Amino acid sequence: MADTNLMPIPGQVDPVPVARDITPRLDGRVDLLGLPKARIRTLFEEAGLDPKQAKLRAKQVYHWLYHRGVTDFEAMTDLAKTMRPWMAERFVAGRPHVVEAQHSTDGTRKWLLRTEDGHDFEMVFIPDADRGTLCVSSQVGCTLNCRFCHTGTMRLVRNLTPGEIVGQVMLARDALGEWPNAATIQKPPSSRRKPESGPDTFEQTDSDPGFRQDGDNHDEARETEYRADGRLLTNIVMMGMGEPLYNFDNVRDALRLVMDGEGLALSKRRITLSTSGVVPMMERCGEEIGVNLAVSLHAVTKEIRDELVPLNRKYGIEELLAACAAYPGSSNARRITFEYVMLKDTNDSDEHAHELVRLIKRFRLPAKVNLIPFNPWPDAAYECSDPERIKSFSDIVFAAGISAPVRTPRGRDIDAACGQLKTAAEKKSRAQLDREAIGK
Repeated sequence: MADTNLMPIPGQVDPVPVARDITPRLDGRVDLLGLPKARIRTLFEEAGLDPKQAKLRAKQVYHWLYHRGVTDFEAMTDLAKTMRPWMAERFVAGRPHVVEAQHSTDGTRKWLLRTEDGHDFEMVFIPDADRGTLCVSSQVGCTLNCRFCHTGTMRLVRNLTPGEIVGQVMLARDALGEWPNAATIQKPPSSRRKPESGPDTFEQTDSDPGFRQDGDNHDEARETEYRADGRLLTNIVMMGMGEPLYNFDNVRDALRLVMDGEGLALSKRRITLSTSGVVPMMERCGEEIGVNLAVSLHAVTKEIRDELVPLNRKYGIEELLAACAAYPGSSNARRITFEYVMLKDTNDSDEHAHELVRLIKRFRLPAKVNLIPFNPWPDAAYECSDPERIKSFSDIVFAAGISAPVRTPRGRDIDAACGQLKTAAEKKSRAQLDREAIGK
């Protein structure tokens, strides 16, 4: 049974974040997943290690957690043998629990995950010919109540911790087999050249004072370089359940681990954060995280956006677009992406397309518009625009010199498409889930 009460917050009020970064465990151990090196070091000191030992062990464990994806302290071969059971008694390198994994006919994969305190949330992996995108959740439920979005029909339960956010990325790497191993690790430093610069490469530094200690088993792979080239998982979008900017601190801390060259090592150019328009947090997002920005716009008039995205009553379209224009780092090379769901007879007319162009040009925005055919869900109040109407809308925006591709719906058959995420595990018995897991 979940032990966290629902956060009773209406959609137009800024939620107060839950002030915790680690979910307590019933066995009393502390989960290190989602913690930076300095915090791990502090926990080791509090557990009884002297400062020098704590610093060394934190560096070692951090590497195994985030660079190698190891969850068993016994497999951390450069830890002293006597240190490994000591760690295992007090700490754990966990993952969110997988309740259910589904595969779409188009290759999309969706996981229903459960937190240590019993709350369910979802993540989705979308493979394409030239990339693989992981759609990551930031909250259990959502507070925004966007009328076209199935997730918006849920109540907000709580924010996910940094570990529960970064844990989604690590689970995906587990499933895709994309952690460094003997086949993917490069030659030792003495025989390697510096990799060419690029969005997915980094050079592991050789300086690691005190890394090896007498009596430890030295892992030669530690002093080698791992490159991200050739991975199936190439991009991350914070577009899953929840509003990322209403869980800013935890999202920021999780993404810093994802972007850390000594950790998961994914370039910020490969990460996009989507917001419905939490204007006061947008500048901080650019300054403190620095990833690409996507904005759920969905309408170009106050009346329609007030209906579709109730947050518009708090932060209006013009205020939102002004914040987009001021977003740190935005440029023609790093455009703001506007998400625009196509709803029949609601926001899809030629007049709406022309007004969208006018607004983008008025605020001089380096912009791209993703047109999203509405993905149906039970009892939805809207229908998807006709293909001809979507094409006409797209043509008008393209003619103005603004990219407006139509997104191909993915994962509809498993409710993994945009706007469809809503946990429904309670509809299935544990026995039914077990039968499905073993294919019966």
